[in-house]
Amino acid sequence: MSLIKSISGIRGTIGGVSGDNLTPIDVVNFTSSYGNWILSFQTENPKVVIGRDARISGEIVQSLVVNTLISMGIDVIDVGLSTTPTVEMMVPKFNANGGIIVTASHNPSQWNALKFLNDKGEFISDEVGKGILTTDPNEINFVTVDKLGKISYYQDAIQDHIDAILKLDYLVDLQKIKDRNFKVVIDVINSTGAISMVPLLKQLNCEVLVINGDMNGNFAHNPEPLPEHLNEIKKAVTTSKSDLGIVVDPDVDRIAFVCEDGEFFGEEYSLVAISDFVLNHKKGATVSNLSSTKALKDVTEKHGCQYFAAAVGEVNVVEKMKAVNAVIGGEGNGGIIFPELHYGRDALLGAALFLSSLAQFGKTTSFYRSKFPNYNMVKSKITLPDDVNLDQVLIGLKSKYQMQPINTIDGLKIEFDNDWIHLRKSNTEPIIRVYAESYSETTANNLIQKIISDINLIIKELN
Repeated sequence: MSLIKSISGIRGTIGGVSGDNLTPIDVVNFTSSYGNWILSFQTENPKVVIGRDARISGEIVQSLVVNTLISMGIDVIDVGLSTTPTVEMMVPKFNANGGIIVTASHNPSQWNALKFLNDKGEFISDEVGKGILTTDPNEINFVTVDKLGKISYYQDAIQDHIDAILKLDYLVDLQKIKDRNFKVVIDVINSTGAISMVPLLKQLNCEVLVINGDMNGNFAHNPEPLPEHLNEIKKAVTTSKSDLGIVVDPDVDRIAFVCEDGEFFGEEYSLVAISDFVLNHKKGATVSNLSSTKALKDVTEKHGCQYFAAAVGEVNVVEKMKAVNAVIGGEGNGGIIFPELHYGRDALLGAALFLSSLAQFGKTTSFYRSKFPNYNMVKSKITLPDDVNLDQVLIGLKSKYQMQPINTIDGLKIEFDNDWIHLRKSNTEPIIRVYAESYSETTANNLIQKIISDINLIIKELN
């Protein structure tokens, strides 16, 4: 497995050879490159916030990160076991110059990563990311012993985060939620959802049943919150006669819901439902990425507001949200971004807003789901031969479907009336992601098969 480098950081599997996997050498090199960027604009008392999820390798990687920064004369505020959105919020709280989150998000336990933040607690820009990735670590100077940075510890970051959410009282209807006394099953996938989501739910007067609550990093199932990985919580919701189930990923920036009947609410529909709720209270634009469901556009236009699409990736969605002054946005993978709190995907916020909406709705979770358009999305992957140029393949597809509406800001998206298909290189895995959506799952599957057939034909023609 190659070490994957993207504008927001690096990720890879632990162990192996430097440059091919995430080794201690790679961690030190990329941390020092990030530290060098911090020092390029902040030479007096530079400060960085650090936090991590509960991965097996997390403590080792975080130690390497912390000691590298200290060795460069940068002070570190260590919030310890935390969540990605919590670390993001702590950066501006402490007037820090940046932040690093040690997490590989939805990837399995053998993976880890460094996510780099700017002084606003947001993912670094494309330009900054490229600069960090191309910095030669051998040219970086480390400080003498009398100039070493200092480390301080802050243990209230998660509660600060929860308090900030609960203060959104025109949206987070505390009394309604508490009166409903929701019975909730939550799968925290052996990570920091156990010390963030569970306390939040209890403060909302929910009866909480926790599964996979040991924070040992040995994920009980594939940690990406997709239906095929969630049989345990589906069964737990129905057998316990709970009102709903909640699923988060290891760093708690993505959220998905399970209805009281054990049916999946739909990963894509976390953002749709929450956006509909927000737009009831606050009109404005919405944003999601090109691979997200069309249902958000439908819901947004129902409120008389405008929807915008962004390239895939949180930093791209945030950039578009700022450009159009969006009131809510995110990604169809269960990432909810509410600028009034902060510009980052936030599962804790998502849970509070969803429960507020469900409490005000006053009926079951499955009935609530029936409010929204019922598109079917099929997500697939294609591994092309090493000698195939993806860009040439996409040019061929663009030519073939030139009479259809096409978007090329991120790979290639082709629209067909109520159907669409999107092809793009993955930012986190060495594959091509192919997403298709239609009212009919069969139609979406057929659309993917048709595109794969077209790709094979184009490859033959190129050869």
